[in-house]
Amino acid sequence: MSELRWLLGAIVGVSACGPNVQSDGDGSASDTSGGSTDPDATDPDGPTSVTVDTGNDDGPGAILLSDQHAVDVLFVVDNSATMGDEQARLAAGIGALVERLEAGGLDYRIGVTTTDNGHPYCAATGPEAGRLVASSCRARAGEFAFAGDPPVDVTDIACFDQCAAEDLGIVPTTTALDPQPTARPWIERTGGIANVEGLTTTEALRCMLPQGIVGCGFEQHLESMYKAILRSEQEEEAQFGFVRSDAVLAVVMVSDETDCSYSNEWQSIFLPADQGGNPDVFWSDPNAPLPSSAVCWNAGVACTGGPDVYDECHAENKDVDGGVGASDDAAVLLPVSRYAELLQELEDRKREIVPNQEVVVAAITGVPPGYETDQAELVYARANDALIQDEYGIGPGCVRLADGSIGIPPVRERELAEAFEVDGQRNLYSICADDFAPALDAIGGAIRDQIHPPCFPVCVADTNPVTPALDPLCTVLRESPNANGGIDELEVLPCEGGAVPAGQEVCYEMLTGDALSPICADEGWNLEFRFVQADGVPAPPGAVYEATCQLSAQSNVDCPDL
Repeated sequence: MSELRWLLGAIVGVSACGPNVQSDGDGSASDTSGGSTDPDATDPDGPTSVTVDTGNDDGPGAILLSDQHAVDVLFVVDNSATMGDEQARLAAGIGALVERLEAGGLDYRIGVTTTDNGHPYCAATGPEAGRLVASSCRARAGEFAFAGDPPVDVTDIACFDQCAAEDLGIVPTTTALDPQPTARPWIERTGGIANVEGLTTTEALRCMLPQGIVGCGFEQHLESMYKAILRSEQEEEAQFGFVRSDAVLAVVMVSDETDCSYSNEWQSIFLPADQGGNPDVFWSDPNAPLPSSAVCWNAGVACTGGPDVYDECHAENKDVDGGVGASDDAAVLLPVSRYAELLQELEDRKREIVPNQEVVVAAITGVPPGYETDQAELVYARANDALIQDEYGIGPGCVRLADGSIGIPPVRERELAEAFEVDGQRNLYSICADDFAPALDAIGGAIRDQIHPPCFPVCVADTNPVTPALDPLCTVLRESPNANGGIDELEVLPCEGGAVPAGQEVCYEMLTGDALSPICADEGWNLEFRFVQADGVPAPPGAVYEATCQLSAQSNVDCPDL
Protein backbone atom coordinates (compact mmCIF):
# COMPACT_ATOMS: atom_id res chain seq x y z
CA MET A 1 0.00 0.00 0.00
CA SER A 2 1.50 3.36 -0.99
CA GLU A 3 1.89 5.99 1.69
CA LEU A 4 -0.55 8.25 -0.13
CA ARG A 5 -3.23 5.59 0.33
CA TRP A 6 -2.23 5.27 3.97
CA LEU A 7 -2.48 9.02 4.45
CA LEU A 8 -5.93 9.26 2.95
CA GLY A 9 -7.11 6.40 5.12
CA ALA A 10 -5.78 8.20 8.19
CA ILE A 11 -7.37 11.56 7.50
CA VAL A 12 -10.48 10.66 9.44
CA GLY A 13 -8.33 10.80 12.59
CA VAL A 14 -6.86 14.24 11.93
CA SER A 15 -8.90 16.24 14.39
CA ALA A 16 -8.37 13.68 17.12
CA CYS A 17 -4.62 13.41 16.64
CA GLY A 18 -3.61 16.97 15.82
CA PRO A 19 -3.32 20.00 18.11
CA ASN A 20 -6.47 21.88 18.99
CA VAL A 21 -6.94 25.56 18.30
CA GLN A 22 -9.59 27.38 20.23
CA SER A 23 -10.54 30.98 20.86
CA ASP A 24 -9.22 32.64 23.98
CA GLY A 25 -11.27 35.13 25.87
CA ASP A 26 -9.72 37.97 23.92
CA GLY A 27 -10.68 36.43 20.58
CA SER A 28 -7.26 34.97 19.89
CA ALA A 29 -6.45 31.33 19.34
CA SER A 30 -4.36 29.05 21.46
CA ASP A 31 -2.82 25.60 21.27
CA THR A 32 -4.64 23.48 23.83
CA SER A 33 -2.88 20.24 23.06
CA GLY A 34 -0.45 20.66 25.92
CA GLY A 35 2.65 20.41 23.75
CA SER A 36 4.14 21.06 20.35
CA THR A 37 2.23 20.23 17.20
CA ASP A 38 2.54 16.92 15.42
CA PRO A 39 2.50 17.67 11.68
CA ASP A 40 2.46 13.92 11.02
CA ALA A 41 -1.06 13.81 12.44
CA THR A 42 -2.44 16.12 9.79
CA ASP A 43 0.15 16.23 7.02
CA PRO A 44 -1.86 18.26 4.47
CA ASP A 45 -1.76 17.61 0.75
CA GLY A 46 0.65 14.77 0.32
CA PRO A 47 2.57 11.74 1.56
CA THR A 48 4.89 12.00 4.51
CA SER A 49 7.83 10.03 3.15
CA VAL A 50 9.49 8.36 0.22
CA THR A 51 8.92 4.61 0.38
CA VAL A 52 11.24 2.10 -1.20
CA ASP A 53 10.36 -1.51 -1.99
CA THR A 54 13.55 -2.84 -3.51
CA GLY A 55 12.76 -6.54 -3.39
CA ASN A 56 16.09 -8.25 -3.97
CA ASP A 57 19.32 -6.60 -4.98
CA ASP A 58 18.56 -6.66 -8.68
CA GLY A 59 14.78 -6.49 -8.46
CA PRO A 60 12.47 -3.58 -9.20
CA GLY A 61 12.24 -0.64 -6.84
CA ALA A 62 8.98 1.28 -6.42
CA ILE A 63 9.52 4.81 -5.13
CA LEU A 64 7.15 7.68 -4.55
CA LEU A 65 8.44 10.89 -6.10
CA SER A 66 7.21 14.41 -5.62
CA ASP A 67 7.46 16.57 -8.71
CA GLN A 68 8.04 19.45 -6.36
CA HIS A 69 7.22 22.81 -7.82
CA ALA A 70 4.98 23.90 -4.97
CA VAL A 71 5.57 26.83 -2.62
CA ASP A 72 3.52 28.07 0.34
CA VAL A 73 4.30 31.63 1.43
CA LEU A 74 2.88 32.96 4.69
CA PHE A 75 3.08 36.71 5.24
CA VAL A 76 2.71 38.01 8.80
CA VAL A 77 2.01 41.73 8.40
CA ASP A 78 2.12 44.25 11.23
CA ASN A 79 -1.21 46.11 11.18
CA SER A 80 -0.50 48.62 13.94
CA ALA A 81 -0.71 52.40 13.69
CA THR A 82 2.78 53.13 12.29
CA MET A 83 2.62 50.69 9.37
CA GLY A 84 0.73 52.61 6.67
CA ASP A 85 3.64 53.59 4.45
CA GLU A 86 5.36 50.25 5.05
CA GLN A 87 2.28 48.36 3.84
CA ALA A 88 2.19 50.58 0.77
CA ARG A 89 5.80 49.66 -0.06
CA LEU A 90 5.03 45.99 0.53
CA ALA A 91 2.09 46.08 -1.87
CA ALA A 92 4.05 48.08 -4.45
CA GLY A 93 6.94 45.61 -4.40
CA ILE A 94 5.11 42.28 -4.28
CA GLY A 95 5.38 41.83 -8.04
CA ALA A 96 9.10 41.15 -7.62
CA LEU A 97 8.35 38.06 -5.53
CA VAL A 98 5.64 36.86 -7.90
CA GLU A 99 7.92 37.29 -10.92
CA ARG A 100 10.63 35.23 -9.22
CA LEU A 101 8.23 32.40 -8.47
CA GLU A 102 6.65 32.39 -11.90
CA ALA A 103 9.99 32.61 -13.69
CA GLY A 104 10.90 29.38 -11.93
CA GLY A 105 7.69 27.70 -13.11
CA LEU A 106 6.52 27.29 -9.53
CA ASP A 107 3.02 26.60 -8.29
CA TYR A 108 2.47 28.90 -5.33
CA ARG A 109 0.07 29.82 -2.59
CA ILE A 110 0.36 33.12 -0.76
CA GLY A 111 -1.58 33.82 2.43
CA VAL A 112 -1.48 36.72 4.84
CA THR A 113 -2.29 37.17 8.51
CA THR A 114 -1.51 39.98 10.92
CA THR A 115 0.55 40.44 14.08
CA ASP A 116 -2.66 41.01 16.09
CA ASN A 117 -3.38 38.23 18.58
CA GLY A 118 -5.36 40.25 21.06
CA HIS A 119 -4.18 41.87 24.29
CA PRO A 120 -5.63 43.28 27.53
CA TYR A 121 -5.47 46.76 25.96
CA CYS A 122 -6.64 45.73 22.49
CA ALA A 123 -10.12 44.37 23.14
CA ALA A 124 -11.61 46.29 20.21
CA THR A 125 -9.14 45.28 17.51
CA GLY A 126 -10.78 41.99 16.45
CA PRO A 127 -7.55 39.97 16.37
CA GLU A 128 -6.86 37.63 13.47
CA ALA A 129 -4.96 35.23 15.77
CA GLY A 130 -3.37 33.53 12.78
CA ARG A 131 -6.44 33.50 10.54
CA LEU A 132 -5.67 34.19 6.90
CA VAL A 133 -7.25 37.38 5.58
CA ALA A 134 -8.22 37.18 1.91
CA SER A 135 -10.16 40.30 1.06
CA SER A 136 -9.49 43.55 -0.74
CA CYS A 137 -8.26 46.42 1.39
CA ARG A 138 -10.97 48.50 -0.29
CA ALA A 139 -13.54 46.29 1.41
CA ARG A 140 -11.74 47.08 4.69
CA ALA A 141 -11.13 50.78 4.07
CA GLY A 142 -12.17 51.73 7.60
CA GLU A 143 -9.14 49.88 8.96
CA PHE A 144 -6.75 52.42 7.45
CA ALA A 145 -7.76 55.34 9.67
CA PHE A 146 -6.54 55.39 13.28
CA ALA A 147 -8.31 57.67 15.74
CA GLY A 148 -5.24 58.41 17.82
CA ASP A 149 -3.66 61.62 18.98
CA PRO A 150 -2.92 62.81 16.39
CA PRO A 151 -5.28 60.82 14.13
CA VAL A 152 -3.75 58.97 11.20
CA ASP A 153 -5.40 58.21 7.86
CA VAL A 154 -3.43 56.19 5.29
CA THR A 155 -6.38 54.97 3.24
CA ASP A 156 -5.07 56.47 0.02
CA ILE A 157 -1.38 55.65 0.27
CA ALA A 158 -1.69 52.16 1.73
CA CYS A 159 -4.80 50.97 -0.08
CA PHE A 160 -6.43 53.06 -2.79
CA ASP A 161 -3.13 53.94 -4.49
CA GLN A 162 -2.16 50.26 -4.54
CA CYS A 163 -5.44 48.50 -5.25
CA ALA A 164 -8.17 49.09 -7.83
CA ALA A 165 -10.49 46.18 -7.03
CA GLU A 166 -13.26 46.02 -4.44
CA ASP A 167 -13.20 42.21 -4.56
CA LEU A 168 -10.36 39.76 -5.12
CA GLY A 169 -12.54 37.51 -7.27
CA ILE A 170 -11.30 34.31 -5.65
CA VAL A 171 -12.78 31.31 -7.44
CA PRO A 172 -13.46 27.96 -5.74
CA THR A 173 -10.69 25.38 -5.88
CA THR A 174 -10.05 21.94 -4.42
CA THR A 175 -7.13 20.67 -2.37
CA ALA A 176 -5.77 17.17 -1.87
CA LEU A 177 -7.67 16.92 1.40
CA ASP A 178 -10.86 18.71 0.35
CA PRO A 179 -12.41 17.71 -2.99
CA GLN A 180 -15.23 20.23 -2.53
CA PRO A 181 -14.52 23.37 -4.59
CA THR A 182 -14.30 26.25 -2.11
CA ALA A 183 -13.10 29.84 -2.20
CA ARG A 184 -9.87 29.52 -0.21
CA PRO A 185 -8.46 32.36 1.93
CA TRP A 186 -5.28 32.61 -0.11
CA ILE A 187 -4.07 33.51 -3.59
CA GLU A 188 -2.67 30.65 -5.63
CA ARG A 189 -1.42 29.82 -9.10
CA THR A 190 -1.20 26.16 -10.11
CA GLY A 191 -0.28 24.87 -13.55
CA GLY A 192 -0.40 28.43 -14.83
CA ILE A 193 -4.00 28.87 -13.64
CA ALA A 194 -4.75 31.37 -10.86
CA ASN A 195 -7.66 31.23 -8.41
CA VAL A 196 -8.66 34.83 -9.12
CA GLU A 197 -10.84 36.20 -11.92
CA GLY A 198 -10.37 39.57 -13.53
CA LEU A 199 -7.04 40.22 -11.77
CA THR A 200 -3.50 38.99 -12.03
CA THR A 201 -2.11 37.42 -8.88
CA THR A 202 0.09 40.48 -8.41
CA GLU A 203 -2.94 42.78 -8.63
CA ALA A 204 -4.83 40.60 -6.16
CA LEU A 205 -1.92 40.58 -3.73
CA ARG A 206 -1.58 44.35 -3.91
CA CYS A 207 -5.15 44.48 -2.66
CA MET A 208 -4.78 41.70 -0.07
CA LEU A 209 -1.46 42.48 1.61
CA PRO A 210 -2.37 45.90 3.06
CA GLN A 211 -3.93 44.97 6.41
CA GLY A 212 -4.73 48.39 7.87
CA ILE A 213 -3.41 50.21 10.92
CA VAL A 214 -5.99 49.55 13.63
CA GLY A 215 -4.44 46.32 14.91
CA CYS A 216 -2.93 45.87 18.33
CA GLY A 217 0.27 47.80 19.05
CA PHE A 218 1.72 44.88 21.05
CA GLU A 219 2.68 42.89 17.97
CA GLN A 220 2.99 39.09 18.14
CA HIS A 221 4.79 38.14 14.96
CA LEU A 222 5.88 34.68 16.07
CA GLU A 223 2.63 33.61 17.71
CA SER A 224 0.65 34.73 14.66
CA MET A 225 2.84 32.53 12.48
CA TYR A 226 2.42 29.63 14.91
CA LYS A 227 -1.36 29.90 15.01
CA ALA A 228 -1.64 30.33 11.24
CA ILE A 229 0.17 27.01 10.81
CA LEU A 230 -1.97 25.34 13.49
CA ARG A 231 -5.14 26.54 11.78
CA SER A 232 -3.93 25.13 8.46
CA GLU A 233 -3.88 21.70 10.11
CA GLN A 234 -7.43 21.83 11.48
CA GLU A 235 -10.21 20.51 9.24
CA GLU A 236 -12.79 22.94 10.60
CA GLU A 237 -10.67 25.97 9.69
CA ALA A 238 -11.13 27.80 6.39
CA GLN A 239 -7.36 27.68 5.80
CA PHE A 240 -7.16 23.91 6.31
CA GLY A 241 -4.50 22.50 4.01
CA PHE A 242 -2.77 25.81 3.25
CA VAL A 243 0.57 24.41 4.37
CA ARG A 244 1.29 21.38 2.17
CA SER A 245 3.71 18.70 3.29
CA ASP A 246 5.49 18.48 -0.07
CA ALA A 247 5.73 22.25 -0.70
CA VAL A 248 8.49 24.66 0.24
CA LEU A 249 7.33 26.73 3.22
CA ALA A 250 8.39 30.36 3.49
CA VAL A 251 7.43 32.65 6.36
CA VAL A 252 7.86 36.40 5.78
CA MET A 253 7.35 38.80 8.70
CA VAL A 254 6.89 42.51 7.96
CA SER A 255 7.04 44.84 10.97
CA ASP A 256 8.71 47.94 12.35
CA GLU A 257 8.57 46.73 15.96
CA THR A 258 9.90 43.86 18.04
CA ASP A 259 8.01 40.65 18.76
CA CYS A 260 5.75 40.56 21.83
CA SER A 261 4.40 37.00 21.76
CA TYR A 262 3.45 36.66 25.41
CA SER A 263 2.01 33.89 27.54
CA ASN A 264 -1.64 34.41 28.48
CA GLU A 265 -0.74 33.26 31.99
CA TRP A 266 1.37 36.35 32.53
CA GLN A 267 -0.81 39.18 31.23
CA SER A 268 -0.10 40.91 34.52
CA ILE A 269 3.17 42.27 33.09
CA PHE A 270 1.05 44.79 31.17
CA LEU A 271 -1.15 45.79 34.11
CA PRO A 272 -0.70 48.66 36.58
CA ALA A 273 -0.31 47.92 40.26
CA ASP A 274 -3.95 48.62 41.13
CA GLN A 275 -4.96 45.84 38.69
CA GLY A 276 -2.57 43.24 40.06
CA GLY A 277 0.45 44.08 37.92
CA ASN A 278 4.01 44.93 38.84
CA PRO A 279 4.95 47.87 36.60
CA ASP A 280 8.29 48.34 38.39
CA VAL A 281 9.66 45.30 36.57
CA PHE A 282 9.19 45.86 32.82
CA TRP A 283 7.61 49.30 32.36
CA SER A 284 9.70 52.27 31.26
CA ASP A 285 7.62 54.47 33.55
CA PRO A 286 6.01 52.55 36.43
CA ASN A 287 3.81 55.56 37.17
CA ALA A 288 2.36 55.80 33.67
CA PRO A 289 -1.35 54.96 33.29
CA LEU A 290 -0.60 52.50 30.47
CA PRO A 291 2.40 50.39 29.44
CA SER A 292 4.42 51.19 26.33
CA SER A 293 5.90 48.78 23.79
CA ALA A 294 9.05 48.83 25.91
CA VAL A 295 7.45 46.06 27.99
CA CYS A 296 7.94 43.73 25.04
CA TRP A 297 11.65 44.53 24.84
CA ASN A 298 12.29 44.50 28.57
CA ALA A 299 10.39 41.24 29.12
CA GLY A 300 12.03 39.20 26.37
CA VAL A 301 15.50 40.56 25.65
CA ALA A 302 18.80 40.76 27.53
CA CYS A 303 21.89 42.64 26.38
CA THR A 304 25.55 42.65 27.33
CA GLY A 305 27.85 45.65 27.40
CA GLY A 306 26.42 49.14 27.34
CA PRO A 307 25.09 51.22 28.92
CA ASP A 308 24.82 53.23 25.69
CA VAL A 309 25.92 50.83 22.92
CA TYR A 310 25.51 47.12 23.65
CA ASP A 311 27.90 44.39 22.59
CA GLU A 312 24.96 42.17 21.68
CA CYS A 313 21.32 41.50 22.53
CA HIS A 314 19.63 38.11 22.70
CA ALA A 315 16.27 36.58 23.50
CA GLU A 316 15.94 35.74 27.18
CA ASN A 317 13.38 33.82 29.21
CA LYS A 318 12.37 36.11 32.08
CA ASP A 319 9.91 35.36 34.84
CA VAL A 320 7.22 37.70 36.10
CA ASP A 321 9.68 39.28 38.57
CA GLY A 322 12.28 39.93 35.88
CA GLY A 323 14.52 37.00 36.76
CA VAL A 324 16.52 35.65 33.80
CA GLY A 325 16.92 32.01 32.84
CA ALA A 326 13.30 31.16 33.59
CA SER A 327 11.85 27.86 32.49
CA ASP A 328 9.73 27.89 29.36
CA ASP A 329 6.58 27.56 31.48
CA ALA A 330 7.55 30.48 33.69
CA ALA A 331 8.70 32.79 30.88
CA VAL A 332 6.41 35.79 30.43
CA LEU A 333 7.10 35.87 26.68
CA LEU A 334 6.68 32.56 24.92
CA PRO A 335 10.15 31.12 24.23
CA VAL A 336 11.62 31.33 20.74
CA SER A 337 12.19 27.57 20.94
CA ARG A 338 8.40 27.10 20.69
CA TYR A 339 8.47 28.48 17.16
CA ALA A 340 11.77 26.95 16.10
CA GLU A 341 10.56 23.50 17.14
CA LEU A 342 7.35 23.84 15.13
CA LEU A 343 9.21 24.86 11.98
CA GLN A 344 11.86 22.20 12.53
CA GLU A 345 9.18 19.51 12.78
CA LEU A 346 7.71 20.71 9.50
CA GLU A 347 11.13 20.83 7.89
CA ASP A 348 11.92 17.30 9.04
CA ARG A 349 8.67 16.04 7.51
CA LYS A 350 9.39 17.79 4.25
CA ARG A 351 12.83 16.19 4.14
CA GLU A 352 11.22 12.77 4.17
CA ILE A 353 9.75 13.70 0.79
CA VAL A 354 12.50 15.97 -0.56
CA PRO A 355 15.91 15.44 1.06
CA ASN A 356 17.72 18.61 2.19
CA GLN A 357 14.53 20.66 2.09
CA GLU A 358 14.77 23.90 4.09
CA VAL A 359 12.06 26.09 5.57
CA VAL A 360 12.68 29.73 4.61
CA VAL A 361 12.24 32.33 7.37
CA ALA A 362 12.62 35.96 6.35
CA ALA A 363 11.68 39.36 7.72
CA ILE A 364 11.46 42.94 6.57
CA THR A 365 12.29 44.52 9.88
CA GLY A 366 14.34 47.06 11.83
CA VAL A 367 17.77 46.30 10.41
CA PRO A 368 19.81 48.84 8.45
CA PRO A 369 19.77 48.75 4.63
CA GLY A 370 22.53 46.45 3.43
CA TYR A 371 22.34 44.14 6.44
CA GLU A 372 21.25 41.22 4.24
CA THR A 373 24.50 41.44 2.21
CA ASP A 374 26.81 42.06 5.20
CA GLN A 375 27.32 45.66 4.08
CA ALA A 376 25.86 46.99 7.32
CA GLU A 377 25.63 45.64 10.84
CA LEU A 378 22.81 45.86 13.33
CA VAL A 379 23.66 48.06 16.33
CA TYR A 380 21.76 47.79 19.60
CA ALA A 381 21.96 51.05 21.51
CA ARG A 382 19.95 53.25 23.83
CA ALA A 383 17.98 55.89 21.95
CA ASN A 384 19.25 59.45 21.98
CA ASP A 385 15.61 60.56 22.13
CA ALA A 386 14.18 59.88 25.60
CA LEU A 387 10.67 59.53 24.19
CA ILE A 388 11.78 56.76 21.83
CA GLN A 389 13.66 55.02 24.63
CA ASP A 390 10.61 55.12 26.90
CA GLU A 391 8.30 53.96 24.13
CA TYR A 392 10.35 51.02 22.83
CA GLY A 393 13.04 50.26 25.42
CA ILE A 394 15.82 50.49 22.81
CA GLY A 395 17.01 52.83 20.08
CA PRO A 396 16.15 52.41 16.38
CA GLY A 397 17.82 49.72 14.32
CA CYS A 398 17.25 51.88 11.24
CA VAL A 399 15.90 55.30 10.31
CA ARG A 400 14.29 56.10 6.97
CA LEU A 401 15.72 59.34 5.62
CA ALA A 402 12.64 60.15 3.54
CA ASP A 403 10.31 60.64 6.50
CA GLY A 404 12.25 59.92 9.69
CA SER A 405 10.28 56.74 10.42
CA ILE A 406 12.15 54.13 12.42
CA GLY A 407 12.44 50.38 12.75
CA ILE A 408 13.01 48.78 16.13
CA PRO A 409 15.85 46.24 15.98
CA PRO A 410 14.71 42.60 15.96
CA VAL A 411 15.95 40.04 18.46
CA ARG A 412 13.44 37.19 18.84
CA GLU A 413 12.43 37.20 15.18
CA ARG A 414 16.10 37.61 14.19
CA GLU A 415 17.04 34.51 16.16
CA LEU A 416 14.29 32.48 14.52
CA ALA A 417 15.46 33.56 11.07
CA GLU A 418 19.05 32.74 11.98
CA ALA A 419 18.01 29.26 13.14
CA PHE A 420 16.84 28.55 9.57
CA GLU A 421 19.60 30.42 7.78
CA VAL A 422 20.86 28.66 4.64
CA ASP A 423 24.48 29.03 3.49
CA GLY A 424 24.97 32.07 5.70
CA GLN A 425 22.29 34.08 3.89
CA ARG A 426 20.82 36.72 6.18
CA ASN A 427 17.13 36.76 5.28
CA LEU A 428 16.56 40.03 7.16
CA TYR A 429 15.84 43.17 5.15
CA SER A 430 15.34 46.76 6.17
CA ILE A 431 11.88 48.15 6.92
CA CYS A 432 13.49 51.57 6.35
CA ALA A 433 14.24 50.89 2.67
CA ASP A 434 12.43 53.13 0.20
CA ASP A 435 11.66 50.16 -2.03
CA PHE A 436 10.79 46.66 -0.83
CA ALA A 437 11.04 45.10 -4.30
CA PRO A 438 14.75 44.14 -3.95
CA ALA A 439 14.03 42.42 -0.62
CA LEU A 440 11.04 40.55 -2.04
CA ASP A 441 13.06 39.55 -5.10
CA ALA A 442 15.81 38.17 -2.84
CA ILE A 443 13.26 36.27 -0.74
CA GLY A 444 11.84 34.82 -3.95
CA GLY A 445 15.35 33.72 -4.90
CA ALA A 446 15.82 32.02 -1.52
CA ILE A 447 12.55 30.16 -2.07
CA ARG A 448 13.50 29.06 -5.59
CA ASP A 449 16.79 27.73 -4.26
CA GLN A 450 14.77 25.19 -2.25
CA ILE A 451 13.16 23.62 -5.30
CA HIS A 452 14.77 20.22 -5.79
CA PRO A 453 14.30 17.91 -8.76
CA PRO A 454 12.77 14.40 -8.45
CA CYS A 455 15.94 12.33 -8.21
CA PHE A 456 15.41 8.57 -8.10
CA PRO A 457 17.17 7.89 -4.77
CA VAL A 458 18.31 4.33 -5.49
CA CYS A 459 20.93 3.18 -7.97
CA VAL A 460 19.26 2.12 -11.24
CA ALA A 461 20.51 -0.70 -13.44
CA ASP A 462 21.84 -0.17 -16.94
CA THR A 463 19.65 -2.60 -18.91
CA ASN A 464 21.68 -2.24 -22.10
CA PRO A 465 25.37 -2.09 -21.22
CA VAL A 466 26.33 -2.29 -24.91
CA THR A 467 25.45 1.39 -25.43
CA PRO A 468 27.57 4.10 -23.76
CA ALA A 469 24.54 5.78 -22.13
CA LEU A 470 22.60 4.49 -19.16
CA ASP A 471 19.41 2.72 -20.27
CA PRO A 472 16.98 2.58 -17.32
CA LEU A 473 13.89 0.38 -17.41
CA CYS A 474 11.06 2.08 -15.53
CA THR A 475 7.29 2.39 -15.37
CA VAL A 476 5.48 5.32 -13.77
CA LEU A 477 2.05 5.72 -12.19
CA ARG A 478 0.49 8.97 -10.99
CA GLU A 479 -1.63 8.68 -7.85
CA SER A 480 -4.02 11.42 -6.76
CA PRO A 481 -6.92 11.60 -4.28
CA ASN A 482 -10.41 11.77 -5.75
CA ALA A 483 -13.70 13.26 -4.60
CA ASN A 484 -14.87 9.93 -3.17
CA GLY A 485 -11.97 9.64 -0.75
CA GLY A 486 -10.17 7.08 -2.89
CA ILE A 487 -7.15 7.11 -5.15
CA ASP A 488 -7.07 7.67 -8.90
CA GLU A 489 -4.21 5.99 -10.73
CA LEU A 490 -2.95 7.04 -14.12
CA GLU A 491 -0.26 5.26 -16.10
CA VAL A 492 2.20 7.91 -17.19
CA LEU A 493 3.81 7.40 -20.58
CA PRO A 494 7.24 8.59 -21.73
CA CYS A 495 7.30 11.95 -23.48
CA GLU A 496 7.61 12.01 -27.24
CA GLY A 497 10.29 14.44 -28.29
CA GLY A 498 9.90 16.28 -25.01
CA ALA A 499 6.17 16.74 -25.51
CA VAL A 500 3.09 15.13 -23.99
CA PRO A 501 1.69 12.39 -26.26
CA ALA A 502 -1.68 13.11 -27.82
CA GLY A 503 -4.58 12.43 -25.48
CA GLN A 504 -2.38 12.31 -22.36
CA GLU A 505 -2.33 14.69 -19.38
CA VAL A 506 1.31 14.24 -18.45
CA CYS A 507 4.46 12.44 -19.54
CA TYR A 508 7.91 11.78 -18.14
CA GLU A 509 11.47 12.03 -19.31
CA MET A 510 14.38 10.16 -17.72
CA LEU A 511 17.54 12.21 -17.30
CA THR A 512 20.92 10.52 -16.95
CA GLY A 513 24.60 11.35 -17.26
CA ASP A 514 25.36 14.97 -18.06
CA ALA A 515 21.63 15.77 -18.18
CA LEU A 516 21.30 15.19 -14.42
CA SER A 517 20.77 18.27 -12.33
CA PRO A 518 23.69 19.20 -10.06
CA ILE A 519 21.62 18.24 -7.01
CA CYS A 520 20.98 14.66 -8.17
CA ALA A 521 24.51 14.28 -9.52
CA ASP A 522 26.09 15.56 -6.31
CA GLU A 523 24.11 12.99 -4.32
CA GLY A 524 25.51 10.25 -6.55
CA TRP A 525 22.20 9.09 -8.07
CA ASN A 526 22.17 8.08 -11.73
CA LEU A 527 18.54 8.82 -12.66
CA GLU A 528 16.30 11.86 -12.46
CA PHE A 529 12.74 12.25 -13.69
CA ARG A 530 11.21 15.22 -15.43
CA PHE A 531 7.42 15.42 -15.58
CA VAL A 532 5.74 17.48 -18.29
CA GLN A 533 2.11 18.53 -18.01
CA ALA A 534 -0.07 19.08 -21.05
CA ASP A 535 -0.80 22.75 -21.69
CA GLY A 536 -3.59 24.01 -19.46
CA VAL A 537 -3.87 20.72 -17.54
CA PRO A 538 -2.39 21.11 -14.06
CA ALA A 539 -1.60 18.06 -11.97
CA PRO A 540 -4.42 17.16 -9.56
CA PRO A 541 -3.93 18.46 -6.00
CA GLY A 542 -1.83 16.05 -3.96
CA ALA A 543 -0.57 14.09 -6.95
CA VAL A 544 2.55 11.99 -6.53
CA TYR A 545 4.37 9.68 -8.90
CA GLU A 546 5.28 6.06 -8.22
CA ALA A 547 8.27 5.08 -10.32
CA THR A 548 9.27 1.42 -10.53
CA CYS A 549 12.71 0.85 -11.98
CA GLN A 550 15.08 -2.07 -12.38
CA LEU A 551 17.72 -1.60 -9.69
CA SER A 552 21.43 -2.10 -10.06
CA ALA A 553 23.13 -5.18 -8.67
CA GLN A 554 26.49 -3.44 -9.03
CA SER A 555 25.99 0.05 -7.66
CA ASN A 556 29.75 0.57 -7.41
CA VAL A 557 29.79 0.52 -11.21
CA ASP A 558 26.46 2.18 -12.04
CA CYS A 559 26.63 4.77 -9.22
CA PRO A 560 30.33 5.16 -8.34
CA ASP A 561 29.77 8.46 -6.49
CA LEU A 562 27.31 7.07 -3.96
